[in-house]
Amino acid sequence: MKLKAFAFCIVFFMMAGSVTVAHAQVASTGAVCTDDTSSLPNETPTQKNVRLTADLNQCQIEQAAAQATLTQAQNQSTSLKQAIAVLNAKIKVAQLNIQAKNLLIATLGKNISDKAQTITNLSGQIQQGQDSLAEILRKTNELDSVTLPEVLLSYKNITEVFSDLDTFGAVENSLQATLDQIDANKSQTQTEKDQLTVQQNQQIDARQAIVQDQANIKRDEATKQTLLNVSKGNEATYGQILAQKSSQAAAIRSALFSLAGGSQAIPFGQALQYAQAASRATGVRTAFLLAILTQESSLGANVGNCYVTDMQTGAGISAKTGATVYKVMNPRRDTPIFQTLTASLGFDPYKTLVSCPQAVGWGGAMGPAQFIPSTWVLLQQRIADALGQSLSTVNPWNPQDAFTASALYLADLGARVGSYTSERTAACKYFSGQACGLVYGNTTYATQVLAKANYIQTSEIDQLQGY
Repeated sequence: MKLKAFAFCIVFFMMAGSVTVAHAQVASTGAVCTDDTSSLPNETPTQKNVRLTADLNQCQIEQAAAQATLTQAQNQSTSLKQAIAVLNAKIKVAQLNIQAKNLLIATLGKNISDKAQTITNLSGQIQQGQDSLAEILRKTNELDSVTLPEVLLSYKNITEVFSDLDTFGAVENSLQATLDQIDANKSQTQTEKDQLTVQQNQQIDARQAIVQDQANIKRDEATKQTLLNVSKGNEATYGQILAQKSSQAAAIRSALFSLAGGSQAIPFGQALQYAQAASRATGVRTAFLLAILTQESSLGANVGNCYVTDMQTGAGISAKTGATVYKVMNPRRDTPIFQTLTASLGFDPYKTLVSCPQAVGWGGAMGPAQFIPSTWVLLQQRIADALGQSLSTVNPWNPQDAFTASALYLADLGARVGSYTSERTAACKYFSGQACGLVYGNTTYATQVLAKANYIQTSEIDQLQGY
């Protein structure tokens, strides 16, 4: 009968097992680090994955040793010979990092492929379960719509009646089991998708790290060659180079760092100290934090150029032209908090600069970090705790407070991880509150921030090392 065949399908579906991915763990073989990811003759995919994992472990051991050598070299006295030794150590660390990242990409590629297949299999099981569920409901509904006399009249003998009733009962009893199986498969599918996203991000991060390390090697090789050409080890000439670098470092520190929100610019050296302190407190990368605040200062001429004149409507005026500007600050969400905040700081709320509204939405962002009052107040206690000051003195127009606030917020958005994808996502959310690509302009904003972070790290922060 159809119902018996259908019942068999239900049992088959419920017995179908889920896919399990095994991960082999291997110890280091002690071999020299290599990033050869090509397959060996007669090597199975599993054997290759085990071999690549062993190579990765070995590269990581050599990375740690190279980093220790670099640290030791950097801590020794400054001389031409020692400067070349430091560059050699930095190049070695970068080369090993590239090898390790190539191996990681290769192993992730296999894992990503396995995850994708698992998700496909689970999706098929979910579809099969949904089809089975629909059939169960249809058959159950058919039974419920037929009266007992109709059932009795449709069969030749009573044995067939009870046999079919028993079959219907078994199908109906499997309804909950089918629902449970669908839920379990959906849960496992989501878990697999989450793990897949993590591994895909790791792969992107590894590729970005390789690009950066390749650029670092190229730069350090050029610097090394310059030193090697310095009069064949003439220390006097090297002294001139050190003096020039010291002068450049002083110029970098004294250069003004632009701040948003009507705040006066501060020396880059001071901004760097604030950013480093905030980085230690939150784990957010120093260069990334500086890049965010640089980008906030470059968003447009309307940043920090409006006054609120009507706390009931949120309207105001342009500080530059005196023209009326509507929607300067949200009256329900922000103006009450703004009045309380400015009062605690001894500021006149009608003479305190905030951002003008952009093309969409309200203005009202305050200070270098450009937080609206309702967001700032959520961070206020944490800022005070981080800086060891009283709540009433936390000031969004104070550069140090603003740096700390931005770092705390970026850490909440995931930037403390320090990877390319985590910082990119955090920048998008800092700009719009949404992940990259979900709001117009936030991906461009994040791309510009990461480019600025790279420049700040290599052209400013790195140039100050030792000076």
